[in-house]
Amino acid sequence: MIQEKIPCSTDAVILVGGKGTRLRPLTLSTPKPMLPTAGVPFLSHLLARIKAAGITHVVMGTSYKAEVFEEYFGDGSEMGLEIEYVVEEQALGTGGGIRNVYDRLRHDTVMVFNGDVLGGTDLTKVLDTHAAKDADLTMHLVRVSDPRAFGCVPTDAEGRVLEFLEKTEDPPTNQINAGIYVFKRELIATIPPGRPVSVERETFPRLLEEGRRVFGYVDQSYWRDMGTPDDFVRGSSDLVRGIAPSPLLEGRTGEGLIDDTAGVSDGAWLLGGSVVGRGSEIGGGARLESTVVFDGVKVEPGAVIENSIIGAGVTIGANARISDCVIGEGAKIGARCELKGGMRVWPGVVIPDNGVRFSSDA
Repeated sequence: MIQEKIPCSTDAVILVGGKGTRLRPLTLSTPKPMLPTAGVPFLSHLLARIKAAGITHVVMGTSYKAEVFEEYFGDGSEMGLEIEYVVEEQALGTGGGIRNVYDRLRHDTVMVFNGDVLGGTDLTKVLDTHAAKDADLTMHLVRVSDPRAFGCVPTDAEGRVLEFLEKTEDPPTNQINAGIYVFKRELIATIPPGRPVSVERETFPRLLEEGRRVFGYVDQSYWRDMGTPDDFVRGSSDLVRGIAPSPLLEGRTGEGLIDDTAGVSDGAWLLGGSVVGRGSEIGGGARLESTVVFDGVKVEPGAVIENSIIGAGVTIGANARISDCVIGEGAKIGARCELKGGMRVWPGVVIPDNGVRFSSDA
């Protein structure tokens, strides 16, 4: 059970300005952090974790389709939060995005989140480490089995960050940047305003050069960048099955998650943490495995869908076979179609009965 904490004097900043190009066509109409994930917009899970850690003031740094966030979350009061929004008029990078919200900050401690990371670390322990070390900056670092695909962040015996390393085939540590940072507010003021800034390449190395107290909080908690279709499917599945924690799913985990307004016929199978969204209908004998079905989808009898994302309003014909695909909003997939191999079907596309396609350029 995740216990709600006493409110603390920390601001949360969530950076949600990216276009989510790797998840197209789903992100043509919806920002990536707002895509349905285990039954709610992905960002809802992060906001619930922030609230459970006792942080109540949240500033969102938005850009792409900025209006969608405020339309859904409003002032945050329904979640027990106070949410403000700051829009980037131009892409500013992570550092520039953090600097861009400076005027909305209220406290001396600021916890910054990349809005497309699904994580399970204990946020209160990160904050406690920041305070105990009297750190200027504390980074959440996660140990991974294969760090070669990431930049690495080695630390000394006290947890002090030594350097920031680019990707290498022979990394000296398995600690990688997990996308959560705790700043002393005064440091954010030193980031140059009004231009793109990379924290990894510019801000963090400068802080080390200046002798600032930069520490890492290191653990092996759940961590996943939700940027690709495969990671999105896996992350949603892990939330449903309870592998990735979320206060919104306590007591509701299992092999499948079905919205109360959806209809699943007798004889249909939901496996591997599959999700069925609002108003969707799953026909008898259909099988969904590790699949995310958005709202208003119709899956006809006998269809088999694996490791895929099915956009809102899609129709999947009887006995179709879909594997490792992304189906855009409103598309119609005919009966007995076979789609696989990373194929992405754009919104509104119609594939007739018995269509067999293997390419990814539909």
